[in-house]
Amino acid sequence: MSTYRITGETGEWEVIVGLEVHAQIVSQSKLFSGASAEYGGEPNTHVSLVDAGFPGMLPVLNRECVAQAVRTGLGLRAQINLFSRFDRKNYFYADLPTGYQISQFEHPIVGKGTVEIELSDGEIRHIGVTRMHMEQDAGKSIHDQDPTRSFIDLNRAGVALMEIVSEPDIRSPEEAGAYIRKLRQILRYLGTCDGNMEEGSMRADVNVSVRREGEEGYRTRCEIKNVNSVRFVMQAIEVEAQRQVDIWESGGEIDQETRLFDHVKSETRSLRTKEDAHDYRYFPEPDLLPLVIEQSWVDELKAALPELPEDKRARLEKEYGVSRYESGVLTAEQSVADFYETVARGADARLATNWILGDFFAALNRTGRTIEDSPVSAESLRELLSLISDSTINGKIAKEVLEDMVETGEKASVIVDRKGLRQVTDTGAIEVAINDILAANADKVAEYKSGKDKLFGFFVGQTMKAMKGKANPAMVNELLKKLLTA
Repeated sequence: MSTYRITGETGEWEVIVGLEVHAQIVSQSKLFSGASAEYGGEPNTHVSLVDAGFPGMLPVLNRECVAQAVRTGLGLRAQINLFSRFDRKNYFYADLPTGYQISQFEHPIVGKGTVEIELSDGEIRHIGVTRMHMEQDAGKSIHDQDPTRSFIDLNRAGVALMEIVSEPDIRSPEEAGAYIRKLRQILRYLGTCDGNMEEGSMRADVNVSVRREGEEGYRTRCEIKNVNSVRFVMQAIEVEAQRQVDIWESGGEIDQETRLFDHVKSETRSLRTKEDAHDYRYFPEPDLLPLVIEQSWVDELKAALPELPEDKRARLEKEYGVSRYESGVLTAEQSVADFYETVARGADARLATNWILGDFFAALNRTGRTIEDSPVSAESLRELLSLISDSTINGKIAKEVLEDMVETGEKASVIVDRKGLRQVTDTGAIEVAINDILAANADKVAEYKSGKDKLFGFFVGQTMKAMKGKANPAMVNELLKKLLTA
């Protein structure tokens, strides 16, 4: 296992991390009401009487949200609980209209699972998932619109969340980052959460503790709330772990508390004493029956799941001969994997891999585009590669054609014909050009024949230049060897 340690004045310290990831469920309406779950909108326009906590309003469970939770559990290779129950979690926030959150406590819909991560050195680790439960989100307090008042936007109130709780198996910032990236990738493949951390649809509570090298058990942990980027999660772990080591080594004690991470100052600060379960006064939600689902329905959902990232990686490596690194890049996003397969199915697979990971990605980066808004479709790129394979154009010309495709959106064949770029495969024409070059460089021919083999590249370059890059390179090489030894 990769080793991450903090060196203090009295020795080495190990970092223990567990993550609670809140992922917003992709659905048209909220968990217990018919109000829109769409992100954004004018404040308080996506709010029903249920979301606003009006007296007498009863929650009605959204079936699709339950299906999305089950799909997620299956994607995490976790136990799906056919019996689960909603509970009231009582606490006060100004943006929590009812004064309680409907969540799941003792009986979550998803039990233990696992997430496989790959570290930068290629090491594979398995991070345990303790549980995953459904709950409703709170609203949003806005403090920067007025110098003396705060405003409340309830558009987010009642939106369905999945809380995915990991085991304390994470031992470094790198592992935490890899875990969140992998989790986000799985959720996106499943279509159960869009994973947009910048919009708040996926965020993490980071639980950190430290212990001495070789020490058994766990010391007091602190929870860092609502961290909204992978980079900030990794930074928060480093900062908080170092703070705890400094306190322990100075003879102090760590208080169990909830903290926030200030990425500008690179520090964590105390928010409040960490609540325990009894502080929330959990009790079964009286307005909802226990949730009982059928195994046959779970089986139907499982049968309809899309191919998951690890399965897709293994298949690409087997079917298209890509390396482990290449399969990781190609499957990072499902849209990239789909694009690649559309190209590779009708072209030389190795050629497709090299071009997509090389010139095509470079062109997208240069123009600030993604696969989703690429001006070059998978079918168009496949056509370009076929023109290379059948010797219509060579690789150098193809790079120029790709640039035009990105700029204009035209098909490769149209550009090739419009610019007269078809490769010259007439051996007679190539031979005439070579003879002219050899005649004009008799001194270099003599040097080549006397043993200066590196001059061969000079003759190749001069021939391609004379033919404006359109000569077939293989034919040029073959004819040059023949004529230089004549």
